[in-house]
Amino acid sequence: MAQHLHGGHELVAHLRASSLLADLLRAAASLPATRAAHARVLKSPFAGETFLLNTLVSAYARLGRLRDARSVFDGIPLPNTFSHNALLSAYARLGRPDEVRALFDAIPEPDQCSYNAAVAAFARHGRGHGHAGDALRFLAAMHADDFVLNAYSFASALSACAAEKDPRTGEQVHGLVAKSPHAEDVRIGSALVDMYAKCERPEDARRVFDTMPERNVVSWNSLITCYEQNGPVGEALVLFVEMMDAGFIPDEVTLASIMSACAGLFAEREGQQVHARVVKCNRFMEDMVLNNALVDMYAKCGRTREARCVFDSMASRSVVSETSMLTGYAKSSNVEGAQVVFSQMIEKNVIAWNVLIAAYAQNGEEEEALRLFVRLKRESVWPTHYTYGNVLNACGNIADLQLGQQTHVHVLKEGFRFDFGPESDVFVGNSLVDMYLKTGSIDDGAKVFESMAARDNVSWNAMIVGYAQNGRARDALQLFERMLRSKERPDSVTMIGVLSACGHSGLVEEGRRYFQSMTEDHGITPSRDHYTCMIDLLGRAGHLKEVEELIKNMPMEPDSVLWASLLGACRLHKNVELGEWAAGKLFEIDPGNSGPYVLLSNMYAEMGKWTDVFRVRRSMKDRGVSKQPGCSWIEIGRKMNVFLARDNRHPCRNEINDTLRIIQMEMGRMSIDAEIANCLSNYCSEACGCN
Repeated sequence: MAQHLHGGHELVAHLRASSLLADLLRAAASLPATRAAHARVLKSPFAGETFLLNTLVSAYARLGRLRDARSVFDGIPLPNTFSHNALLSAYARLGRPDEVRALFDAIPEPDQCSYNAAVAAFARHGRGHGHAGDALRFLAAMHADDFVLNAYSFASALSACAAEKDPRTGEQVHGLVAKSPHAEDVRIGSALVDMYAKCERPEDARRVFDTMPERNVVSWNSLITCYEQNGPVGEALVLFVEMMDAGFIPDEVTLASIMSACAGLFAEREGQQVHARVVKCNRFMEDMVLNNALVDMYAKCGRTREARCVFDSMASRSVVSETSMLTGYAKSSNVEGAQVVFSQMIEKNVIAWNVLIAAYAQNGEEEEALRLFVRLKRESVWPTHYTYGNVLNACGNIADLQLGQQTHVHVLKEGFRFDFGPESDVFVGNSLVDMYLKTGSIDDGAKVFESMAARDNVSWNAMIVGYAQNGRARDALQLFERMLRSKERPDSVTMIGVLSACGHSGLVEEGRRYFQSMTEDHGITPSRDHYTCMIDLLGRAGHLKEVEELIKNMPMEPDSVLWASLLGACRLHKNVELGEWAAGKLFEIDPGNSGPYVLLSNMYAEMGKWTDVFRVRRSMKDRGVSKQPGCSWIEIGRKMNVFLARDNRHPCRNEINDTLRIIQMEMGRMSIDAEIANCLSNYCSEACGCN
């Protein structure tokens, strides 16, 4: 009996010593401490004990020392399922899905922990790597093997569904959750909200959120982010207020999402209020994601000064904050500021290049846009469809067909063929159509349009407006009717093109019908631009009484473009009374503009009212208004030739003047309209400085 007692005491002492070493390994918080504990294990009588070696694997895994963990694992004489799980969990936590798969396959009898570790590994590192589907397959196998799915299993599975954007499988997991004891677990509820949010199902996300008996900050953040990314964006702000009313304290994730929502809504005042909260809660001031959202919010609201203040206060910046600042300057037409930010960027992504190219193209610096595109190609940056869209826009703005065609070649080399219909192809196709129409190459624009398998409103609008602006009104109207047959809904821009086409061709009845159909058939409220088109159409046709009534019944104040259109029509049809009314309005709107004075003076002159002519010219002189010289230009041999009225500095002025005189004489012999011949005679004497 004494021998048995002695053996029992030895066993207890053995277990106690082994347990102390295990506790030492669990308590080791640094690599030196773990190595010291490892040395003690090796010197102890328990060096080959599986239990201790499993604990040692976990200790190295906690520190991210996978090589050391694997080395210990490989030295276990008889590894059991716990041994495999210890290393499996390490691979899962540190994002090594391939090693997880290989190790899982080597486990003789995987248990619930093995499956959970595998599901978690593939769920956590599945996004963008194609492993999220593997997580769901492991979950299905786990369920088929009759293992009980616990909260950890469900959370990992829902994360995988979110990564895969797979709401169908997510709904199946949701069904299993509903039948489990974890249906009211706040962590699972939050994971369900997040899954539906990432699957772009805001209604389902809200339904889960509303049925949760308990919520945490993660739950609120998931739904707020869902609304911010999927809409309606305003609901994110409403939910933020509800969150604070419920006594929850927003964290940096909440505030960053709300800032993004304010940016999307251009809600500057609300954004400033949230910013004030960030400043008060000093612990968020260094959060880069939140600061990036602040810069983006102010930039999108056009408050570049405030955006710059936040940008300058950031301890560290990322390409996201730099690109937001660059975009803010570009949208506010501060090209110089955008250039400075771009030049200071260490890492320039293609978005930054695109933003600056667009800024140049949209602010009259098309040549700089094209130079920057050449530089982008030299620096081996891969252009996107936005790059080519902006470059084509620049070519169209300067009416450079040759450069536009060269860019078209680049587009085809990059693989944008317009015969598959993805969004990028539609965008580039629209840009090509617009470029060809702006450069007067109507047939090439039409070819691109017809080659597009997928079109949107912009495609149809570009073609309709292009036809109208290039004098092909019938083609514009036929295309509009074809657009209606295709079930594509016209918008405000479409109707401007249609009404312009009617105006250029004098199609008064058609114009009236289309204008009326805007509200009756298409639900489009006419804007000032549509009224201007109608006034131009009716004015050209001489329906000035109808024009007067239309102006008086407009729901908005006419602008200078509308009054100028009326004044031009009055001059054409010699209606002095209406012309004086239009001119008077123009003098009020822009007293320094010489155009209305010249038009009114010319109208008086054509009617022989010389006293009124002298009165208008005296009024111009008294008010210090001077006539801007007319300007025209033509490109010859890749060189731009510019002509100003009464400017005799052109080096070929004598040859040009002689040619114009010859043309004038030929026109006279052919009995060309006297007004055209007279205009050409005036051009000879004024534009070339000859008397």
